[in-house]
Amino acid sequence: MSVQAFNCYGDNRKKGFCVHCGGPVESRDHVPSKVLLDEPLPENVMVSPSCLSCNQSFSLDEEYLACLLECVIVGEVDAAKVERTRVARILQTNAHLSATLQKSRTINSEGQIEWLADVERVKIVLMKLARGHVAYELNQPCLGEPTSFAFKPLAAMSSSERDAFEDDVRDVGDSPFWPEVGSRAMQRIMIVGNMILDGGWLIIQDERYRFQAFASNGSSVVRIVIREYLACEVIWN
Repeated sequence: MSVQAFNCYGDNRKKGFCVHCGGPVESRDHVPSKVLLDEPLPENVMVSPSCLSCNQSFSLDEEYLACLLECVIVGEVDAAKVERTRVARILQTNAHLSATLQKSRTINSEGQIEWLADVERVKIVLMKLARGHVAYELNQPCLGEPTSFAFKPLAAMSSSERDAFEDDVRDVGDSPFWPEVGSRAMQRIMIVGNMILDGGWLIIQDERYRFQAFASNGSSVVRIVIREYLACEVIWN
């Protein structure tokens, strides 16, 4: 059974509107964004209800983040060197984006490569993903600003930070939460336990994208790892 193969039977009052702004449902927004995954795509990629305005507004920022991560991993803006074919095509055809990324690459006084990321663009994408996941998994739309939002490279975390971030919060025996009855998160526990999980993480595509979405002490929490490089945690109280 794929991680996507569940219907939501939760409270219908929490459905039927754009998960980003609360507007009308005019499209389906892929979560995770397709540009963050490789072909062949997983079956039944998760989608969240979205208005056209929100859905269309994410594309350029999603491309920016996908390309930024690949360039950071290889250390330069070079389509011939990045691993992901989809990103290589974008770099080859989007001269403006390539130039923008090139300007963000610097060499510090110690000869190390540093990248000055556009934090606002990164945040836009991560918030889009987090809102999609919390609505899809927990049937808990979070339209407002989060209580806590943080992201950083996994390699920049201390060992204690990494252990806390990677913690298996879905271990049913010690679980601090019970999701809404009928939500996809509850079905994963009741129907298949942890069989489709890896250490509590839902693996959408190996080495590309994984996430957790869970409720704890009245809060909705989403953790995301993109490209096994960028980690993010978003919390709504």
